[in-house]
Amino acid sequence: MPEDPHELLGSHGPKEIDASKGFEQSDAHVTGIAVFLVSLLIFVGATGVLCYFIGHAFNAHNDKEDGPVGKWTKTVDIRQLGNFPSSPELQNRVAELTRSFPTPRVQLDDGNQDVAELHTREDLLLNYYSWVDESKGVVRIPIERAMELVAQRGLPVMPAQQLPPPMTADARPHVTEPLTDGFARTAYEQDAAKQRETEARRQQ
Repeated sequence: MPEDPHELLGSHGPKEIDASKGFEQSDAHVTGIAVFLVSLLIFVGATGVLCYFIGHAFNAHNDKEDGPVGKWTKTVDIRQLGNFPSSPELQNRVAELTRSFPTPRVQLDDGNQDVAELHTREDLLLNYYSWVDESKGVVRIPIERAMELVAQRGLPVMPAQQLPPPMTADARPHVTEPLTDGFARTAYEQDAAKQRETEARRQQ
């Protein structure tokens, strides 16, 4: 196996390239470009003709299945009929079916209304009195009142649990407090609240 670079590159050695002019001095092959463009045009034309004949065959097959045109079969341009008037009764029926459709339903507003309704239910539970178990007299109180009672009476303190001493190279776990309470209004609810405030100011 030859190991000489001159033998690998040929008897004439590597071809030197003059890069002093900063551009290629050889021209592009016009013949290859022309052949490519002609081939592309032929391919596009053949594809168009093929699609035309396929569509014509489909239409002929549909006309054959529909049968000859008679007084009971007639081609009508529906664009000439215009838009039909909406029926309020039909719209109410559709709205009723939409409301009674079983869950899960398709969301129409990216879930903004669902989140707003969830926060509304949470507000009802957090800010008003309600029964948890009326038979046992268990009542749910507003969170503000619950915080006042906790501040006055304090929370029950559990006896300190005797933990065994940690083993070598072990450390006791440390739990940090959460940065938030886990509840935040969405941008949709904030915009709705601002809109309600603006309407209230206009009415005043």
